[in-house]
Formats: sequence, C-alpha cells, structure tokens
Amino acid sequence: MFTALANAPKKFIQYSENFQRGQKISLLPLTTKSIKVMYIISDLSIGGAEMMLYKLLSETNRERFDPVVISLMDRGVLRKRIEALGIDVYTTGMKPGRPTPFGFWRLVKLIRRLDPDLIFGWMYHSCLAAELTRIFVGRRIPVLWSIHFSVSSLAGEKRLTAAVIRLCGLLSKLPSRIVFVSRASQIQHKPLGYRVENSCVIPNGIDVNEFMPSAQARSSMRSELGLPDDVFLIGLIGRYHPMKDHANFLKAAALTSKTHPQIHFLLIGRGVDQDNQPLTQSLRQFGLTEKIHLLGERHDTSRLAAALDVLSLSSAYGESCPNVIGEAMACGVPCVVTDVGDAAWIVGETGRVIPPRDASALAGAWREMFALGSEQRQALGLLTRARVIEQFPIQAMMARYEDLYETVLSSRAPEESLSLTGHRLSALSPTLEKKGAQ
Repeated sequence: MFTALANAPKKFIQYSENFQRGQKISLLPLTTKSIKVMYIISDLSIGGAEMMLYKLLSETNRERFDPVVISLMDRGVLRKRIEALGIDVYTTGMKPGRPTPFGFWRLVKLIRRLDPDLIFGWMYHSCLAAELTRIFVGRRIPVLWSIHFSVSSLAGEKRLTAAVIRLCGLLSKLPSRIVFVSRASQIQHKPLGYRVENSCVIPNGIDVNEFMPSAQARSSMRSELGLPDDVFLIGLIGRYHPMKDHANFLKAAALTSKTHPQIHFLLIGRGVDQDNQPLTQSLRQFGLTEKIHLLGERHDTSRLAAALDVLSLSSAYGESCPNVIGEAMACGVPCVVTDVGDAAWIVGETGRVIPPRDASALAGAWREMFALGSEQRQALGLLTRARVIEQFPIQAMMARYEDLYETVLSSRAPEESLSLTGHRLSALSPTLEKKGAQ
C-alpha cells in the first residue's frame, strides 16, 4: 500500500507509519508551525451559531491549530469568553445594517497583518465579507463558509439580509467548501443557487460533560422561582424573534393551562424579559402572568435545561440544527419540537414532532408528555441522552472540522503531499455522509 512513498521525503515516512498503526494522520508536512484559522463573524452576542463558534474554539487542538476571531461589529458578551480561552479577538467596528468602505478596508488590513492559512466565514454576512476581502488581500487564501440557517422563503427576511443571501448564492462557487449544519439547510439552499456539490453537512455537537441530568438543578430552579418541587416545567430557550414564534407558544400555553393548571412555563433568551412590552401585554391578555416566568438572557443554560421536564421548540421557520434541542436531550429532558430544519432528525424517536404554527398540536404534545408520568419520562430521558452521546458528541464535530481544514489545505500543499490526499478524503467523506451530507 505504501510503495508509492518509497522515494518520498523523510518527513512523509512518519505519515505512513501512523496510518498503518491506525492513528490519525495529517496531510500537511510535519512542522512546528500551527495552522492559523481566522473566523469572521458579524458579532459575538449570545445566539445558537455564536455559541457554537465558542464551543468549537473551546475544543480546538491548539497544538495543531491557531485560531483567531474577527467580529465585524464590536459587541457581544462572548468576546471576553473567547479571549479567556487565550484566543485573540479583533473588530472592524462596523455598525448593524451599515457596512462601510472603511470597515471593509479595516478587515482587509487585519487579514493582511494576521496572515491566516484559512478564513472561515461564520454565517451569511461574514461569508460575503470573507469572500470579497480576499480579492484585495494580495494572496489567495482558502475560504470556507458556515451556514447556520434554513431558508424556506426570503419573504420574511430584512431586505439587506435577503440580498446578502442571494449574493452568496451567486458567489457560492468561490469558497473551498461550504459547511451546512443541517441536511435541511443544504437542501433548501440549492434552489437559491448555492453549489451544494461543493458542500458538506457537519451537525452541531453537544458537550455531554457540561449538559447532563441534574436533580440539584431541577430543585434549585424551582426554589429560585418560588415554586413547589413537583411543579411541571416546560421551557423555551431562544431570543425574542418572529422566527422563534413565541406567539404560538403562548397560545399553546393558554390552551394547556385551562386543563393543566399545575404546569408552568419558562421563557429564556435575549429580549424575553419584563422590559418587552408586547410580550408582557400578551401574557396579560392570555391570563398567563402567573404561569409564565420570563428569565431573559442567561448564561447558565446547562442548569436551566436540566431543570425542565420538557424542552419545547416552537419555531416557525429558519432553524437549521438547533443547539437547545441537543443540549436538553443531553440533560435527559424529552423535547417537543416543530418540524423545522433538522429538529425532527435530532429528536428521532425520543420526543414529539408537530407542525409549525399549530398551537393545538403543540399543547396536545405537551399534555402527552405530562400524561406519561415521571417514571416513563425519566426512561425517555435516558434515551434522549443516549442519542446525543451516539450522534452528536462535540468531539466528533471537532474532528470533522479539523479533518476538513487539513483536507482543504492539502489540496494546496506541495505535489509531494498529494499522494496522501485520497486517504484523508476517504476518511472524511463517509463520516459526513453518515451525518447526512449529500
């Protein structure tokens, strides 16, 4: 098998020996220099995609990879958390909805100065920024895109966002690879002109050591709310946005409260607090002021998820691979989700899947979960955690990203390294296909 390497430089002999022993190999020349990966993101506020970047950075092999982050807008609490990992964060100082030539030029200068080996655009606006700035950098740096959104229609998007999505579709032949976090997203982007032939699917990963069942979390959360230990809690974790369809959640909660007054609800996320007048007004209209607890943006998600009896996703559109589902499942919490993005695939047979915008179906699924009783829900919770451990561990996600980086760079490595490319591609492709790549 390795006769083709007989005359190869000495630095590649180690690759063949490692491969024969079944160890992970690198396609790139052995060197003390790590691979600098630059992640470009719009901002570092708390959100599903933003948190996934933080978790990706947390799991990065720093001996092999040297990550750096550029936030187009200088905002977001995740900046300090990323810097606490020992990772530099820069900003171009752009303003929301107002890209400027000055901000664009600052990005070009940062790329030139930091001189990355790879550039990874994280979500649409950053993908576009990464692709356009590369033209002015002075050397061709491989660019990857990461898409965290499912698009059923652009009608509900802001005009600028819709334009960026369309423009990215026109430019989608330029990146070295497009990474979708869900199969649904990969499929839905094809009619928009995205070249899915040059794409793969890497689902979000879950840290099962951070998210785990906790009786203490359950008890302390009820104590914090001033509720009895046996109160049944249904939670929705997500920012206040039409995509999350809080209105449908409230309708279902009103229906449920009529027959199950012992059920309470938690709403958690940015903008979900007492300062949100439209939301608090809806609570009064539905008579839910005493039943729904608004916790706003929180940073103890693992505790909150573990405190629930049921995690619910009521989103109407836009979701791709919702982190909150996998996180709750890892905590042994069954989920009731709307059929958006890959939510149904994540849940599998361990929860309930209902149509979007159907309050009656949502309330009915909650009542089914309540009727199971604590023992059956606990048994179901064991299945949910087992599914996450098997399908979505964060270590497997990180390995796929690192494999992808080295595969992309290997295609640009000297001719002497290309003989090993086939081995890496054959190792990467089945892994991605198992998770739904097309």
